[in-house]
Amino acid sequence: MASNLKNDGNSLHIGQAIQKLLKSYHIKSKFDEANLIASWERLVGKVVAKRTKKLHIRNKVLFVELDSPALKNDLLLHKSRILEIFQKEFGADVLTEIVVM
Repeated sequence: MASNLKNDGNSLHIGQAIQKLLKSYHIKSKFDEANLIASWERLVGKVVAKRTKKLHIRNKVLFVELDSPALKNDLLLHKSRILEIFQKEFGADVLTEIVVM
C-alpha cells in the first residue's frame, strides 16, 4: 500500500512539519528548552539528576543547581564535555553555556 504513495515534492516528514510549525509560531526555542530539560537525566545520568535541585534556561544558558558540593565541583570540571553532549543532541543554537550553582 505504501508503494502506491507518491512523493510530489511538497511532502514533509512529520518531524520537519512539526519543526516548521514551531518556527512559524516562534515557539521553537521554548520547545527545544523544554525538551533539553526533560532529557537531563538521560544525558547526565541518574546520580546527577537525583542531586539536581533546579534546572532552568535563560538566553541559551542552562542554570543547574545541585545539592552536593562534591558533585558541583565534578560538574564544573566536566562542564565543557556536558555542554558538548547537549549541543550534539539539540544543536549548538539551543545552548551556549552551563552555569553550575
